[in-house]
Amino acid sequence: MISYIPLAALVALLLLGAPIAFALAGSGILGIWLITGSLNGVLGVLGTTLFSTVASFTLTTIPMFVLLAFFSSSSGLGEDLYNGGAKLLSSIRGGLAIATVFACGIFGAMAGSSVAASTVMAKIAMPNMRRFGYSESLASGTIAVGSVLSILIPPSVGMVIYGMLTETSIGKLLIAGVVPGIILGIILSLVILAWVAIRPSDAPAVEKVPWGERFRSLYRIWPSLLIIGLIFSLLYSGAVTPTEVGAVGALLSAIVGFALRRLTLAGSLGACLATVRTTAMIFMILIGGMIVGQYMVLSGVPQRIIAIVTDMNINRWLVIAGIFVCYFVISMFMDELPLIIITLQVTFPLIVSLKFDPIWYGVITTMMVAMGLVFPPVGMSAFIVSATANVNLMNVYKGTSVLIIAIVITTLLICFFPELALWLPSQM
Repeated sequence: MISYIPLAALVALLLLGAPIAFALAGSGILGIWLITGSLNGVLGVLGTTLFSTVASFTLTTIPMFVLLAFFSSSSGLGEDLYNGGAKLLSSIRGGLAIATVFACGIFGAMAGSSVAASTVMAKIAMPNMRRFGYSESLASGTIAVGSVLSILIPPSVGMVIYGMLTETSIGKLLIAGVVPGIILGIILSLVILAWVAIRPSDAPAVEKVPWGERFRSLYRIWPSLLIIGLIFSLLYSGAVTPTEVGAVGALLSAIVGFALRRLTLAGSLGACLATVRTTAMIFMILIGGMIVGQYMVLSGVPQRIIAIVTDMNINRWLVIAGIFVCYFVISMFMDELPLIIITLQVTFPLIVSLKFDPIWYGVITTMMVAMGLVFPPVGMSAFIVSATANVNLMNVYKGTSVLIIAIVITTLLICFFPELALWLPSQM
């Protein structure tokens, strides 16, 4: 009962609309009080957890990546990426949707945030696809699913938190997402082509753009490619830490923005303020999650689960399949960060006991979270696209329900061929 009551309280608080950070902290405090039976036990945990959670050099990676995202957005780099891809693929039916995937992937390599990618692309891509007669389900679904590339391709805030919680190399985790991210982008583009082949009316217009204009539009994306190339090369070489990479990327994106005369002093101050707000939100959720983690340790729930699974002596891939199902169900009701923080308390010790690679599981966890970002009834990216582009939420879900096939296929490929995620980090 001590194990079940706090979890029931967590679900109740979330259903009542309590802020996620406070729902996590409240349920964790309740669990610690039930186990220790004293207020001193609760205060003892709070006295150390609040400070020790955020007093980590590793976590300084997060505000740097977030600042990089806001500077890139304010500098209009996302618009350049979309326009370049749209003109290059103009002769293909569904080319604007594929260009959106292309732009989301490259912008994600600078932003590291699905929220930033879905917000920017909803403002840029949706009006253009509407103008050429794309159905709202295809257009909005592409933006929502394409934006999840941002949490897979480095820099990824989700990967940073996973690495911190599991004490896994953050540099290798970030590099591990590169190949799966590219594969997901390719498969998503193929699913879009299949969609428009079956339903041509959903992407009726094809714009004819001269090749000269196509190449000129690509010239404007060189600042983005410069930033991405620098981030990847520094991460891959190991010459600097992920935190330093984020700082260099943020500085470079600011310099590019000022050089192009798109980023103003007011805009840069706004980006800094937005970074503070976003970072504070993430850190509050982390603190709440760590309080729940302390409760989990005291309750012994993870250890009991490991013992039960070990005694059952079942195939370890059946365990992975069960974890997939649990992630899929929970992701329908919870955002990405609390989902990672809560579930890792239980699943990671189990995964390690079954001899799975922690880096491989980090990529798999990110893929599971990506499904939750676009699947009803929560789907944070779907909500953002709906609100930003003024699209009926059900139309967004109609699109994501089809395009989520790309995420499922990519996840299965990584399961069957773990080298897709592990080869690149092994070469670092």
